[in-house]
Amino acid sequence: MSGAYGGEATSYNNPQYRLPPPPNSYQMQPPQNGYYNNNAPQQPNGHNGGGQYAPPANPPPQNQAEPKFNDNYGAGGPPPTFDEVFQVQKPKWNDLWAGILFLITCAGFVAISAISIQGYAATRRENGGGLNGQANNFGLTTHTIYLFLWVLITAITLSHGYIWLARMFTKQFIWITGILNIVFGLATAIYMLTQKYYSGGIVFIIFSVFMIFAFISWIPRIPFSALMLKTAIDVSKNYGHVYAVSAIGGFLGTAFAAWYSVTLVAVYVKYEPSTNNPSCNQGAGGCGSGKVIGLIVFITFASYWISEWLKNTIHTTISGVYGSWYFNSRNLPTKVTRGALRRSLTYSFGSISLGSLVVAIINMLRQVCSIAQQQSAADGNIVSTILWCILGCLIGLLDWAVQFINRYAFSHIALYGKAYIPAAKDTWKMIKDRGIDALINECLIGPVLSMGATFVGYACALLSYVYMVFTHPAYNSGGGFTPVVVAFSFLIGLQICNIFTTPLSSGIDTIFVASAWDPDVLMRDHPDLYNQMVQVYPHVQQAIHA
Repeated sequence: MSGAYGGEATSYNNPQYRLPPPPNSYQMQPPQNGYYNNNAPQQPNGHNGGGQYAPPANPPPQNQAEPKFNDNYGAGGPPPTFDEVFQVQKPKWNDLWAGILFLITCAGFVAISAISIQGYAATRRENGGGLNGQANNFGLTTHTIYLFLWVLITAITLSHGYIWLARMFTKQFIWITGILNIVFGLATAIYMLTQKYYSGGIVFIIFSVFMIFAFISWIPRIPFSALMLKTAIDVSKNYGHVYAVSAIGGFLGTAFAAWYSVTLVAVYVKYEPSTNNPSCNQGAGGCGSGKVIGLIVFITFASYWISEWLKNTIHTTISGVYGSWYFNSRNLPTKVTRGALRRSLTYSFGSISLGSLVVAIINMLRQVCSIAQQQSAADGNIVSTILWCILGCLIGLLDWAVQFINRYAFSHIALYGKAYIPAAKDTWKMIKDRGIDALINECLIGPVLSMGATFVGYACALLSYVYMVFTHPAYNSGGGFTPVVVAFSFLIGLQICNIFTTPLSSGIDTIFVASAWDPDVLMRDHPDLYNQMVQVYPHVQQAIHA
C-alpha cells in the first residue's frame, strides 16, 4: 500500500498484528519473519516528519527463532488477547519510586483520617444536635458533613446525567454544555451578589465572561468535535467495558470524596484550638492553628493525588480499549479491558503515580490561590484579590499544559508500558512532527468536558453557599468559613465529574495519538471515519501527514 505522503508504507504489511509505536525509533523496516527489526538500518521516506511512525519492534526472545504470535490469528484460530498484541518488552515496573511515594501518601492520609475521626467520634455529642444546634461554635461540625453529603449526591447525579446527555444527544451535547455552563455561572454570580457575597460573585462573573468569549470562538469547530465525540461513543457502545469502567470509577471517586469530606471536618473538630473543644484532650496530639493548617494542606494534597491517580488509571485503561479498536479492527483482541487495567496497576503504576503527582501539586497551588483570593475579597483588599487572581490564572495555564501532555503520554503508556518521562517526550515529539496538534486544537471535547465538570462544580458551590446561608451554623456566625466550604464543595463536584467523563475524553485522545503513530491505519481500516473527518475539517488531510 502506498503511503499518503508519497512513500511506500512500511507499517502493517501483516494486517493481523497492529501495535503502538517503537520505544526508541519511529523509522522502521518492514517486518521479517513476523517481527519488526528495531535494529535494522533506518531509511528516510521523504515526508516532513523525518521518519515513518510505525508499530513497535517485537524482536524474538534470545535463542528463540519461532514467532511470538500464534499463526492462527486471523486465520480461523482464536483471537489474540490484549497482552499478546500489545506486548511489553522486558517487563519492568517503571517509575517505581513514584509508586512507593504514592502508597506512603495514601498511608499518611489513612492515619490522619483514623486519628481525626476517632477524636470526632469521642466528642460527637458536642458536634451533633441537628443542622445548627451544635455546641461547637469554633470549627466545622456534623452540619458540614450533612452539607458535603448533599454535595456528593448532587455531584454524582449531575455527572451521571451529563454522561447520559452525551450518549443520547451527541450532536447537541456541545451546545447544551456551553449554554448551561454560561447560564448557571451567571445565575450563581447574580445570586451571590444579591446576598452581598461579593468575593464569590465577582469570581463567578469573571469565569462566566471568559466562558462566553471562549464558546463564541469555538462555534466553527463544533462539527469536527461532534464527529469525534460520536465516534468515541459508538466505539464505547460496541467494544470493551467503557461504561462499566466509568461507573466503577465514578463510584470509587464518590466514595473517596465522602471519606475526604468526613476527614476534613474531623480534622477541624479534633485540632481546632478552643477552650470549648474537648477533642484537644482526646487521642494523639494537641490542638493548634498551625497543626490544623498543616493537616488540611496534607489531606487536600493527598486527595488531589489520589483523585488524579484514579482518573489517570481509568484513562490508561480506556486507552487500551480504543487503541485495540484502532489498530486491530479486523481481528479484535480479547480481554482488552482486563489486560489494560492489569498493566495500569502493575508495570505502569509508578508512571501513572508520577504523572498524577505533577498535576496534584499544580492543583493544590490553584486551590490555595482560590481560597486566598476569596479571603482577600472578603477582607476588602482589592489589590491582594487582583494579585491572587492573576497568579491563579498563571497556574491554570500551567495546569492546562501539563494536562495536555499527560493525556497523550498516558495513551502511549497504555499500549507500550513505557516510563512516564520518555513516554511524554516521545508522544510530544510525535504529535508535533505529524502535525496532529492541529487536530487536537480543532477538537473541543476536552474543553467541553472541562466545562461540564465546571458546571457540576458551580452547582455544588451554589448548593453549599445556599445551605450555609439558610442553616446559619454557629461556627460560621461571622461568615469566615464560607469561602473554605464553598471552595471545597466546588473541588468535590469538579473532581467527581472529571472521573465520570474521563472515558469519553480518553477515547478521543487515543484516536488522535494512534493517528499520529500510523495514519495509514486510519485511512485503510477506518475509511468512513477518515472521509467524515475530511468533510467537516478538510485540513485533516495535511494535518496527519505534516
